[in-house]
Amino acid sequence: MSTSLMNVIASIFIVLSVVHTSNLFKIENEDARFGNSEVDPEVSMNATQLITSKGYPCENHYVTTEDGFILNLQRIPHGKKNTVTGKTTKPVVLVQHGLLASSTCFLENLANESLGFILADAGMDVWLGNSRGNFYSRKHKTLKPSDKEFWAWSWDEMAKYDMPANIQYILGLTGAKQLTYIGHSQGTEMAFGRLSEDAELNKMINLFVALAPVANLGDIKGPVKVFAPYTKEIEAFFDALGIYEFLPDTKVNQWLAKNFCDKEIPEFLCENILFLLCGFDYKETNMSRVPVYVGHNPAGTSVQNMLHYAQSVNSGLFQKFDYGSAEENMRHYNQTTPPVYDVRNIETPMALFTGPEDWLADPTDVSKLRPLLKNVIYEKDIPGWNHLDFIWGMNAPQECYKDIISLIKRIQQ
Repeated sequence: MSTSLMNVIASIFIVLSVVHTSNLFKIENEDARFGNSEVDPEVSMNATQLITSKGYPCENHYVTTEDGFILNLQRIPHGKKNTVTGKTTKPVVLVQHGLLASSTCFLENLANESLGFILADAGMDVWLGNSRGNFYSRKHKTLKPSDKEFWAWSWDEMAKYDMPANIQYILGLTGAKQLTYIGHSQGTEMAFGRLSEDAELNKMINLFVALAPVANLGDIKGPVKVFAPYTKEIEAFFDALGIYEFLPDTKVNQWLAKNFCDKEIPEFLCENILFLLCGFDYKETNMSRVPVYVGHNPAGTSVQNMLHYAQSVNSGLFQKFDYGSAEENMRHYNQTTPPVYDVRNIETPMALFTGPEDWLADPTDVSKLRPLLKNVIYEKDIPGWNHLDFIWGMNAPQECYKDIISLIKRIQQ
């Protein structure tokens, strides 16, 4: 690896690390100095406030996983007009966010444009998941975020522990026998992984809706593709600095959104920060909502999770985390190389929504995945769409969400 490239990588990650671990007192003072009175109040709202401010009910539930993480679920039990209490016969839906995101990504547009609210108004009992380590799921029975061990996981553990724990909790509380699982990006990866290995969980899901489906990543585009070959160097860099958390959500995000995203020139910077990893689609992006997006994203994950993605790019395989040596892999998996997930085992009915301009769920990767999925009941490729259009696209209600609602109602019959 060249010295110049290593310096570039080091510079990028030093900046990111410093920005997100900087003194927040200084940031708060800067916020007061700018005194922007026209900032959208949703920039600073949490998930509960985003829901209740629009007139919807919200419940916060906490689920403890088998390995001790405490996950925060937000529930929208009904829409503005319909109601439900206790056990329910309504369709139950769990919506799971993607990489570096949180439950708020389904709440950040207007009520008639955000998937969480649209599902609730369509008569669904809506549950919004938060993966371990993000802003809403930073608690553990014995560990603290300052502990290195707190961050020793990737999406493997989200699939193995988080997804089953959430589903079992929701079914137990609602009394429903099955639910619909909607995943975006990493949310689909969790499902592909777990459903490949858990026959019982397949029976608990009546429909798996995959928005921007991610499994094998060998053909992705963008910065991740560029940095992936240097996984070991990047891992050593973070480890040397004692950094195990990647891009946590802090007040820095809200400060950037308030003080830069509403100004003509700096808005371009915000757009690039937001879309750098996922690609651009200006025609689908409501620019007036960019401050809200930036205020809530990124919501954080582990360095190990990011390394797992880089490994997937390098190998082109849908496989578990590589611990770096035959000995370590043998200790974790009883084999010298990481096991490959076999998606041919999935029995759950699936609906796939894809976009030809998606950098992360690249059409070539999706084309390799698709023949292995034996129970796809619906698929739609939306012209011009990229990775983020499935959660923030201005035309998402018409192009995507109405189809999801129709599928859920059909599967319930």
